[in-house]
Amino acid sequence: MTIIENNAQAPCVLHICHSYYDPFLDCARQYAVLFKDTPYKVITVFLSGEPDPLVAEKACSDEVIFLNYRSKQLSGLKLGIIRKIRQLDKKYNFVACIAHRAKPTYIAAVATKLPILSIRHSFGDFDRFGRRLLVNLFKSRLTLLAVSNAVRDEIRDRLPNWPQDKIQTLYNRIDVELVKSELLPKQLAREKLHLPQENWIIGSVGRIHPDKDPQTLIRGFAKALPSLPQNALLCFVGKGRLEAELKALVQDLKLQDHVVFLGSIPEARRYFKAFDVFALSSDREPFGMVFLEAMAAELPIICTDCGGGAEIVSGIGQLFKFRDVDGLSKALINTAENKDAAINQHASQNRLETLFSDKAVKTQFWKNPTISRLLY
Repeated sequence: MTIIENNAQAPCVLHICHSYYDPFLDCARQYAVLFKDTPYKVITVFLSGEPDPLVAEKACSDEVIFLNYRSKQLSGLKLGIIRKIRQLDKKYNFVACIAHRAKPTYIAAVATKLPILSIRHSFGDFDRFGRRLLVNLFKSRLTLLAVSNAVRDEIRDRLPNWPQDKIQTLYNRIDVELVKSELLPKQLAREKLHLPQENWIIGSVGRIHPDKDPQTLIRGFAKALPSLPQNALLCFVGKGRLEAELKALVQDLKLQDHVVFLGSIPEARRYFKAFDVFALSSDREPFGMVFLEAMAAELPIICTDCGGGAEIVSGIGQLFKFRDVDGLSKALINTAENKDAAINQHASQNRLETLFSDKAVKTQFWKNPTISRLLY
């Protein structure tokens, strides 16, 4: 972490994040590195979360400020936070603000007069009238950047009077070389996860939550199982409120010897080579960083034909309709048999580099005329 010594002169970008819990620390990193080797300095502010030197290092910013508010303090008018952001605005030569999600956008809009890039990570952001009212009040200073075309199109539908260049897509991305360098070899990854070396393993990584629809993944696996390798195993990485329900479903389908729940694993992307295929059955995934991590591990990918995930996987993996047990079953069988519907590895790596890498998105960001008008 570098402290800005000449605050009055250096042009700075105010970067406001709600918190640094996964995956938002990496989101902070993604936007900070856009300004590497430019005249701009990035001052990242985490509204909640205790000061942590490791977090500050991973944020890749010129300076990181932890306001250390509790979640309850982030509700309501947030007057104390607004005052602190105004103090920072006087201290630094800010020329623009990047704000992730609704609360940081509100705080930036009220506390400053800066142009704001508001990063929208979710579906349903503008279902609430209050949020539509807020962004309309500050429309002249706001540009909305969605993490996928699917999210962008929903926002445009909710804000029909906005010009299209004020609602754009900027994909999430990874440092491809770094992610690949951190991957454990297949044998070691399986040892660390206590998985058998000889099995054919389907991996699924994410919260065990209704919007991930893990029930369909289990049912599709059960249907495909007679046609899969004899030692096929379905492995869930993550925790969530559906875990007990899923374990009961596994019992009902007599899959106890074929389904494993590993719980939450820190830095799970390091272990992706433990899998032979990656599958996710989400309903309207806004983006899906796990798909990029699976691509970096050179895994075949299966996912639902909806949301941002489909934008990533279409043409390089296999898609099935949401809650289509038969479609998922066929995709698993095709992948196991390595038919032509399975992943095209060359195309996958090319897409990762040209659409979803730090380098590619940085080029897109600085060539975008709307963004250029904000910063120059």
